[in-house]
Amino acid sequence: MPLYGLTGGIATGKSLVLHLFEEAGARCFDADTWARQAVAPGSAGLRAVVARFGRELLRADGTLDRQALGARLFHDPEVKRDLEAILHPRIAAIGLKELRAARRAEPARLLVAEIALLFEVGRDWALDGTILVYAPAAVQLARLIARDHLDEGEARARLAAQLPIEVKRDRADFVIDNRGDRDATAAQVAALYPQLCQAARAAPRNPLAPSPPGPDDPAEGD
Repeated sequence: MPLYGLTGGIATGKSLVLHLFEEAGARCFDADTWARQAVAPGSAGLRAVVARFGRELLRADGTLDRQALGARLFHDPEVKRDLEAILHPRIAAIGLKELRAARRAEPARLLVAEIALLFEVGRDWALDGTILVYAPAAVQLARLIARDHLDEGEARARLAAQLPIEVKRDRADFVIDNRGDRDATAAQVAALYPQLCQAARAAPRNPLAPSPPGPDDPAEGD
């Protein structure tokens, strides 16, 4: 069965929609889980992050202080670029390994992976299709301020660190409009789920086929 990437902007409701796809019958994954594995204590990814940004980003228990790193990330493009260069290949390798294992275990099941920066990192080519969780920028801003208790300037800085939601909407194959209530969103997911299965059967691809790593890609077990 096919592999679809689920993406969106910050505070658009990606986690809710991923959960709704799981309820519909899809096998779902969250790339944030892969990102945490990439900087687990003792990992090469964590060592590289600390070497670049300093040991002050380590908590007393040896884990990465993601909040402190995030505060720097949203205000410094150089930090963002360097962090992505360190982590994105490692996250991709971890995710690919897990997705291939899921495909082998359940070859008939729809796979949906939530990847927040799917379009930003240019991984959409490796999927059967993309699904955008959409909410207008004004709704994103209001939700982000309320959810994370940010002032407007901080919230706008975080929105600016991603592609504008309207740009993502133009690039996506399918759109779930999540500006309304949960029931409205659930109805859209229930209608889209069988369409995704049918479309992939009509034009199958094999996005999880092995491919040689690029010069900057770590081994899958790194």
